[in-house]
Amino acid sequence: MTVDVFVDVMKEGIELILILITPPLLVSLIAGLIIGVLQAATQIHEQTLTFAPKIILTFLTIMLLGSWMLQKLVEYMQQILEKFMGMI
Repeated sequence: MTVDVFVDVMKEGIELILILITPPLLVSLIAGLIIGVLQAATQIHEQTLTFAPKIILTFLTIMLLGSWMLQKLVEYMQQILEKFMGMI
């Protein structure tokens, strides 16, 4: 295995991680922002009020996009195997 192949695989892996974590993080961020504004407007500062909706929305996002995420991971794994088999 050459250094170039290793660096390529690592670079693509980091890019894939960033692509896959973006949707759940954005949903959680937007939910937290909306809940924070509502809490500031109503002056209700309950910890479970922010935690529960963010967790539920994050899980729903993962459930909805899970097949796409898994497909991307499988494609990445196939690319890695093709690169390594090409070196043998």
